[in-house]
Formats: sequence, C-alpha cells, structure tokens
Amino acid sequence: MPKIQASSIVANRELRRQQLIGAALELAMVGGAQAVTVSAVAQKAGLSRSSIYEYFSSSADLIADLVVEELDYYTTRLAEAIKDATDPFEKIELWIAEGLRYVEDGRHMLVKSLNTVSTPEYRKEEIAMGHRRLISPLREALSQTGIKEIASAAAFLQSVTDAASTRIDAGNDAELEIQNAVTFALAGLRALTV
Repeated sequence: MPKIQASSIVANRELRRQQLIGAALELAMVGGAQAVTVSAVAQKAGLSRSSIYEYFSSSADLIADLVVEELDYYTTRLAEAIKDATDPFEKIELWIAEGLRYVEDGRHMLVKSLNTVSTPEYRKEEIAMGHRRLISPLREALSQTGIKEIASAAAFLQSVTDAASTRIDAGNDAELEIQNAVTFALAGLRALTV
C-alpha cells in the first residue's frame, strides 16, 4: 500500500487523484487525447496501472475529469476577466477577448483534442453543466443589452469567435484578430438592440 503523503486518507486520495489528472493533462497537452491511456498515465504519475482504477473506471472517465477541470479553469479565467465590468457590452467585449486569448495561448487545443473522445454516458450531464456555467455570464450580459433574440445573438458571437479562432490558429496576429472580432461583434450586437 502506498505511503500516505497528506494529512489524512481523504486528503491523500485527492492528492493522488490530482497527480493522475496532472499526468493525464501533460500527456494530453503533448500528444492529444489519444495519448491519455491508463498505462501511460500510470507510468507518468509513477503509480501502478491497477491503482488508477481506484480513482477512474477507464481512460474515458479520466478524460471526462480533464474536460470538467478544463471547463472549470476556463470558466474561472473568463469570470476573472469580466469581474469588474458593469456595462453589458463591456462584459461581452472582455469575455470575447479573453476567450480568444485562450485560443492564442494554445490551451484550447487541449479541449479540441479531448472532445474527440467519447466520455462515459454517466459523465455527460456533468460536462453539459460545465458548458452552461461557462456560457452563463455571456448569456446574462446579452440579456442585459436589450436584445430580444438572445439565442440568435449568441450564435452570431459564436460565429465571430470561431472565425477569429481559426485565423489565430493559422498564425495571424492574435491581438489584431481579437480587436477585429470585438469591434465586429459589438457593432453587430448594438445593431440588434435598435
């Protein structure tokens, strides 16, 4: 039995789980979701392959945890970016800009990779809730603008950010793409309020 490295058995279990998540994250960042196998994660974490099954039922279950953790990270990052804004258009501007900076730093490639793997059915609602939490501040800001068709406006913003993401991924100047996307999106949104 492995030696307890934390103050309690519960804390030790969480420490081990975080070690496994960290190992899986490193593997996914370098080799994509396909690199996250039970044996590769065990080797990277310095644990036996069988010990992983104490924490995760499969590599797909482990990837589901990576998706949830990444959604939490991204949600926190976006919330931090807009926390001081009071004007809904400013919130939207900051939300778009931070979302595209997430693309610029390359971390979004992890999410793209993780989304290629089927997660266990029992984890899908948890992941869907994470997506809803991620989008919630944007939807709230959109509702505060006076736009009647929130779903349409959200789809419009998704298209703008998708186009800017593609251009950033292709090597175009990220700050210029962010500025252009924000300018275009805000002009479109303001036009929808009249």
